[in-house]
Amino acid sequence: MVAASGSVLQMIPAQAAEYAHELVQREKAASAAGRYAPKFFSAHQYETLISLCDTIIPKDERSGGAVEAGAPEFIDLLTSENVEFQVQLGGGLMWLDTFCIDRYAKVYLECAAEQRTEVLDLIAFRKNAKEQPVLQSGVAFFAALRNMTCDGFYTSKIGIADLQYIGNTSVHEFPGCPPVPERA
Repeated sequence: MVAASGSVLQMIPAQAAEYAHELVQREKAASAAGRYAPKFFSAHQYETLISLCDTIIPKDERSGGAVEAGAPEFIDLLTSENVEFQVQLGGGLMWLDTFCIDRYAKVYLECAAEQRTEVLDLIAFRKNAKEQPVLQSGVAFFAALRNMTCDGFYTSKIGIADLQYIGNTSVHEFPGCPPVPERA
C-alpha cells in the first residue's frame, strides 16, 4: 500500500493500515454472509459510524466512497485494539447522540438530513469549539474520525485507485497536469 499526503496516515503507519485491511478482507471471506462483524462498536454505534464515514468521503462518479473502501471496518478493527481510540471514538459517538438528543430530542441517526448537516457543520471546524466550548469534545471527535476515515479510504484499493497513483515510473516527457474540471 502507498501513503498519500495530507491528513492520511496521521493515526497509524502504512504497514499497519495494510495489515488491518487484510484482516478485514480475511474475515469477510471466512464469514458465511461475507460480512464484517464489528469488534468494538455496538450495532447502533456502527451504523452511526457508517453514516459519518459516508458523509466524510461519499461515493462519486469517479470512485467508491469511504464505506465501499471499508473505512468503517478499518476504524472498528483498529479501535477494538486501541484504548485511546476506544475512548475518543466511542465517547465521541456518545457525545454526538447526546448532543442531538439535547438539540432535537432524537439520536443522530434519527435526525433529518438538515439536522445532521447542521450538527456536522458545527463540529467540523475547530473555530466553533473556541466560540462554543460545549462543542470541544465534538470537534475533537470529528477531527479524529475524519483522519481515520481518510486513513481507511486512502490506504484501500479503492482509495489508491482514486488517487490514480502509478508509482515511481519514468516518463519520457511530462505533458503537465490535466486541466481542472469546471464545477457546476
